[in-house]
Amino acid sequence: MLRAADRWGGGADERPFLPRAFSVLRARPRSGGVELHFLIEVVGPGTKRLAELGPGDDLAIVGPLGNGFDPPREHRLPLLVGGGVGIAPLAIWQDELGDGATTLLGFRDVAHAAGAALLAGATVATDDGSVGHHGLVTELLEEELAERADEVEVYACGPPAMLEAVRGICTDRGVPAQLALESGMACGFGACFGCVVPTRNGYIRLCLDGPVLDAAKLESALVGMT
Repeated sequence: MLRAADRWGGGADERPFLPRAFSVLRARPRSGGVELHFLIEVVGPGTKRLAELGPGDDLAIVGPLGNGFDPPREHRLPLLVGGGVGIAPLAIWQDELGDGATTLLGFRDVAHAAGAALLAGATVATDDGSVGHHGLVTELLEEELAERADEVEVYACGPPAMLEAVRGICTDRGVPAQLALESGMACGFGACFGCVVPTRNGYIRLCLDGPVLDAAKLESALVGMT
């Protein structure tokens, strides 16, 4: 949970902003501690304020929270699928996995596709065809699974519609998948019940039992669109 220490809130209606839930892009050791990297897209007043911060400005951070990705099961190879700013948790997971993880990333256009440089060896798709494959990243996923569905485990993070497509594709082909979902998180540690999402076994708090969930436990991955 991330927010600027100063001037966090206000705006036209003078309302306070809730902290924002972010996946860590990378964690780098440095003298006396750890340097954390985050990927931020300005979509509202809260992220605008974060983007305005400069060297020496303070942040308020609560974390680490929730559960992340688990290693591949049954000796399968990792296949990473990301969309937009959803590539962030895949970058730190790629660092953990080391060499050999196939990575597929989707973006709207060439400007957003610059984020692909944050991950090694990524194959890119863009909606407008300005970089890489002209189309959806899930089309690249289907091509990969057509060749080696029995060999891989999918790790995905991105927009809800993309995650739902990944869930459906993997379910149809019997491929295990872990999805990093996004829901509105007000506190980050389960007190507010603001991020409750439905699963096949009832409702869970995404900040405690997620944000990464086994795709097989979900009826749908359209959390952010409900």
